Amino acid sequence: MATCSIVRRLSMSGEANWMLVILLAVWIDGASTDKFTLLKSPDYVRFRNIDVPLPGERIQDLVSLSMGFSVEEGLHWPGLSVGNLFHRPRATCLVTVRGVDELPLAKSEISYPIENAVPFTLDSVANTIHSLFPEVPVVLQLAPSEERLYMVGKANAVFQDLPVTLQQIKNRMFQDNSILKTSSLNSLNKNSEADILFLSELQVLNDISTLLSRHKHLAKDHSPDLFGLELAGLEEIGKHYGLESQQFKDATQILVDYLQKFADEMSDIYGGNAIIEVVTVKNFANPFVRKTRSILESVQISNPGSPYNLAYSYNFEYAVVFNIVLWIMIGLALAVIAISYNLWNMDPGYDSIIYRMTNQKIRLD
Repeated sequence: MATCSIVRRLSMSGEANWMLVILLAVWIDGASTDKFTLLKSPDYVRFRNIDVPLPGERIQDLVSLSMGFSVEEGLHWPGLSVGNLFHRPRATCLVTVRGVDELPLAKSEISYPIENAVPFTLDSVANTIHSLFPEVPVVLQLAPSEERLYMVGKANAVFQDLPVTLQQIKNRMFQDNSILKTSSLNSLNKNSEADILFLSELQVLNDISTLLSRHKHLAKDHSPDLFGLELAGLEEIGKHYGLESQQFKDATQILVDYLQKFADEMSDIYGGNAIIEVVTVKNFANPFVRKTRSILESVQISNPGSPYNLAYSYNFEYAVVFNIVLWIMIGLALAVIAISYNLWNMDPGYDSIIYRMTNQKIRLD
């Protein structure tokens, strides 16, 4: 009886463990996840509408691959398929919205759950553009809430009037053509600090598309442009009023409307050759500290000396170039050996038409 009781307890504990595992899996599956949403994309950049998680640490690699660039480590993710090799998007704009895991965007938009959302930058994509294209592209990375701005190339001329600091943005908000004068705020209060921060980010979105529409010639050059925008105003609204408040719901809907409007305007400016993406992240997995860059920073190629006489760091394309040169040289060497061998063993009487024609001419003479 004691043995049966022990066996029964073990079986019951095993069943309890399995039930716990199943409940945990259901809870994880039902829990809300961060999203990567595609608002606009040209036909030659093919995203598959499948429910496959996107690794959060590979978002910048996905942006690079969608623009036609290579990455150091292959991205084995089936959501992006091979597109047209002879067309490249003229611009990519990635908007990161903090404080919410999903926005009520149109159901027709393609979206993917993000697995392990971590902070990221588009610096590697910007460096690739600068290294491959002689023309200076438009590169703009902006986070209004942290007063963090990085723009180089032609962006310095286009966005020199763009408000950067919070004080500049606040002053911009009370001008005649600001969104405070042209948009309905519903339950939002223009005197609240959190509301002003949220509205100021929308104002920046509006000003970017407006300034680009005045310089449409930049959308027709041969170098692709890059825009990275990080919006934290909705997160501040949620902290200040609560996620179930009417203010948060109104702010979410206003943000969705402005994102759709921004995507349509950017797509029109670039003639339908722009990729507009939105990343919604409620909380990043790890803290991240970004280096501040000057708005007048320019790309410079430097080669500082090293006191340890270290070798130069190789570019990730070094292996590709090395293999191309190596096998071309091996092929040429084998070709020279084969040609030399056949010439050495050639029978002038049978193998060469020159000798046969010369022999016949001598006989006729």
